[in-house]
Amino acid sequence: MKNIYFVRHCSADGQHKDSPLTTVGMRQAHLLSSFFSDLNIKVDKIISSPYLRAIESIKPFAEKTNTKIEIDERLKERILSVEPIDDWVEVLEQSFKDQDFALPGGESAKDAIQRINTVFESIYTNDNIKNAVVVSHGNLMTLFLQQYNKNFDFRRWKELRHPDIYLMKYEKDDPSIVCVWNEH
Repeated sequence: MKNIYFVRHCSADGQHKDSPLTTVGMRQAHLLSSFFSDLNIKVDKIISSPYLRAIESIKPFAEKTNTKIEIDERLKERILSVEPIDDWVEVLEQSFKDQDFALPGGESAKDAIQRINTVFESIYTNDNIKNAVVVSHGNLMTLFLQQYNKNFDFRRWKELRHPDIYLMKYEKDDPSIVCVWNEH
């Protein structure tokens, strides 16, 4: 069996790829480090979005355990549009209802799901990984989890916290998913 911890990054100062964690986000990153340390397991792999807020969220734990953070472009935030849009929340909701929907230059939900699935497939098929931590973004996390639980929809995306952690126990193509982050 594999344990894959899917982490939504801590509170950040903006949405730009180089947005750092806020002061609260830095405290949350240390809480994440304590959470993973308290599990008392060997984490075989840490994979993170290339966005600074994701890397900084897991960095205290990685440094504490001397575990390399593997940066993976496939975990980056989903781009809804290359142009700024005022009603981005409405556009996002539409993309959950119609997974083929995409604005010009944007990524559909279907394409984002295919992208994130390749990351998880690389973990499922690697016999050397028993425990992995994947750090990414709420939109991508929700789309991924929706494949296994249809209740993960736009409303659930809005309810996600910074940070949030979902554990996928994966055994022989039979995954189970549960929220394991209880810090508020």
